[in-house]
Amino acid sequence: MSDSLVLTLLLAVTFTLAGTVKGVTGMGLPTVAMALLGTLMSPSIAAALLVIPSLVTNVWQLLRGPHLHTVVQRLWPMMLAIMVSTLAGAALLTKVDARWSGFALGGVLVAYVLHGLLAPALQVPGWVERRFSPAVGVVTGIVTGATGVSVIPVVPWLQSLDMEREVLVQAFGLSFTVSTFALAMGLWMQGAFALSTLGLSTLSVLPALAGMWLGQKIRARISPRRFRQCLLMFLLLLGLQLLLRPVLSSWG
Repeated sequence: MSDSLVLTLLLAVTFTLAGTVKGVTGMGLPTVAMALLGTLMSPSIAAALLVIPSLVTNVWQLLRGPHLHTVVQRLWPMMLAIMVSTLAGAALLTKVDARWSGFALGGVLVAYVLHGLLAPALQVPGWVERRFSPAVGVVTGIVTGATGVSVIPVVPWLQSLDMEREVLVQAFGLSFTVSTFALAMGLWMQGAFALSTLGLSTLSVLPALAGMWLGQKIRARISPRRFRQCLLMFLLLLGLQLLLRPVLSSWG
């Protein structure tokens, strides 16, 4: 079996699985895809492959509801901070040794899982949101630029704000869209977003959308809470593997 066919099958399976997770939970496509691809290739290449599927699915999520004006008006300072810091942080993803950028990705995944399993539900008052949202955006952008994953700390932060469920879903869509666009620009500026990668990334949209459709079907049949618990344990195992890779390779 040729290497190109193996890569195509790998991408199809990865993005179908990641799309399924997003279809069930409303998030997680970049996290799952980066976690899986990050075990097999450098995070900068994995992030470049993720750009088009992530943009398509997140723009769809952003535009699907009626609250776009509300979330943009409320979150634009944080989105601006995410954009600028992601552009700056993308240099880390392309220039740092792949083992250590993978290590950083593993740390982000483990932190995300621990937050999901252990952190109590918090509610941020309005004055705290206005004062600290830009700082959350800066940290999110740096983490996104360095690892290709945009869940920490923006996801727990948005979950702590006083938003209705449908507004929160569109807020996630806005945040992930801005992060993905900024990451794509940052990778392009660093010369890590080749036309060949763009083609593979575009082809990956189909399995991602198929996975989202499948996830929506699954969501109607199982408990989202149970599925989320399984997802968190899966990401924990992948995150630990990425964290241990530099140690294991040094022993070898």
